[in-house]
Amino acid sequence: MEKKLSSMSPEVYLKWAQEALSKGIAQRDLDNRAAQGIQILQLQKGFVRCNFIVPATALDANGKWHVGAIATIIDTAGAIAVYSENNRSKVVTDYNISYYSTAKIQDEIEIEGRVVANKGKLTSVMVEVRRKDNGELIATGKQWTASNDFRAPLGQPSKL
Repeated sequence: MEKKLSSMSPEVYLKWAQEALSKGIAQRDLDNRAAQGIQILQLQKGFVRCNFIVPATALDANGKWHVGAIATIIDTAGAIAVYSENNRSKVVTDYNISYYSTAKIQDEIEIEGRVVANKGKLTSVMVEVRRKDNGELIATGKQWTASNDFRAPLGQPSKL
């Protein structure tokens, strides 16, 4: 039986989330490659801060951090923030990303995701992706998520 996240201490919750990421919470190879090496630095209700070093597996043909890999990181951080707020995963109903810059292999990145609103079954989350050395904004992502009242354990593969 899955332990409720709200009953976990912050230390246990942080360990649980980091393990889930390292095992590939999405259980899809593409997501796992794009988020390979992400480290959670801070996790509390409705907020997550992560560090990430851009790996070679997340580059485009020009040697820059692929926009799809950035989108995956934004989605991952947003999902963690929403799950920490609501103790359940939700489905994304609206997803918007703005790209301002990019990064190269081995650049150190900081990602912050925070829940900004709860409206009934809807939750809004905002994620900022910045270059760690100078704080330059790389991308922002905004998501609205909706509860589907599905309470399977996090990480359980789809039967589809």
